[in-house]
Amino acid sequence: MTERLKKQLDFALEIDKEKNIFRQTHLSGHGRNENDAEHAWHMAIMAYLLREYANEEVDISKVMLMCLIHDIVEIDAGDTYAYDAEGLKTQKAREDAAKERIFSLLPDDQKAELTALFDEFDGGQTAESKFARAIDNMQPLILNHSNDGSDWSEHGVTAEQVYTRQGRTKEGSEVLYAETDRIIREHMQKGHLK
Repeated sequence: MTERLKKQLDFALEIDKEKNIFRQTHLSGHGRNENDAEHAWHMAIMAYLLREYANEEVDISKVMLMCLIHDIVEIDAGDTYAYDAEGLKTQKAREDAAKERIFSLLPDDQKAELTALFDEFDGGQTAESKFARAIDNMQPLILNHSNDGSDWSEHGVTAEQVYTRQGRTKEGSEVLYAETDRIIREHMQKGHLK
């Protein structure tokens, strides 16, 4: 085995740990908490299916790869709940340290490629990153919607908090934001969001 192949396989095995990072979001049908790998897979498929609703033309393969790698850092950093104000304060530092350790398992060229892709997603300035972030917001929203807003109710999340987070969705897709707004309003009326 070459050193390059060994590094690639070591990385592949390391990212298997993403399947053990559980999120606050539950699977549809009031199932168990979803894990990061399921979230990433679901996002990648959604990005492909919904690409026609991106505000700008996007390289969909790049968007899908962003979706697949964006939470790998949570292997070390842990999942930070979107509405956890304290956890959000240290999220970037934790994720930056994890990004360095995990992507350093790869050969240098692939480390540079995936680090740049992760940073592009995180920066949210390109058409691809804006759309990927819109999908990152939409995916847990539709799961929570399918479960009658139970995750929001359980955590006492307010409509203002959801609107603040979902504001980024509009940057990637006005169409998906309109649907997001409809879902939020429905759950406000039902009393699932304060």
